[in-house]
Amino acid sequence: MKKVSLITDGSCLGNPGAGGWACILRFGGVKKEFFGFDPHTTNNRMELMAPIQGLLALREPCEVEITTDSEYALHGITQWMVKWKRRQWWRKHEPVRNVDLWMELDKSASLNKTTRLWTRGHAGHKDNGRCDWLAQNAAATQRSCWAEDDPMPPYF
Repeated sequence: MKKVSLITDGSCLGNPGAGGWACILRFGGVKKEFFGFDPHTTNNRMELMAPIQGLLALREPCEVEITTDSEYALHGITQWMVKWKRRQWWRKHEPVRNVDLWMELDKSASLNKTTRLWTRGHAGHKDNGRCDWLAQNAAATQRSCWAEDDPMPPYF
């Protein structure tokens, strides 16, 4: 299985407001950047959209190390999701928020062997800083660039 690094971030101008997500995929010496937007969303939705889009860009199952600065995304996929799935995507007396994205992330992650890492935001992680800038720019400009616009090499 190919080993790929996926670094992600989300941003929102207002919460809710105009949002942006970004991810960087690294395989060997190759680096690909993707970003997108939603005109009316929340920061948490953008934090989830980034890893989803990164995983969807893969052409085959890979061993993927996902790095995020979002504790919401990290805890959700590593701790909370097991309980949510057992409860049919409910938490206590209400449905899980952002369930559509959690389900998509679960599906996309299950096609790969994933590990997750947390990094402190704005703390010098070069790719996290770049994702932060790309996500903020996507939110501000409402522009996107992802796999459909920029085909990836076949080894991704």
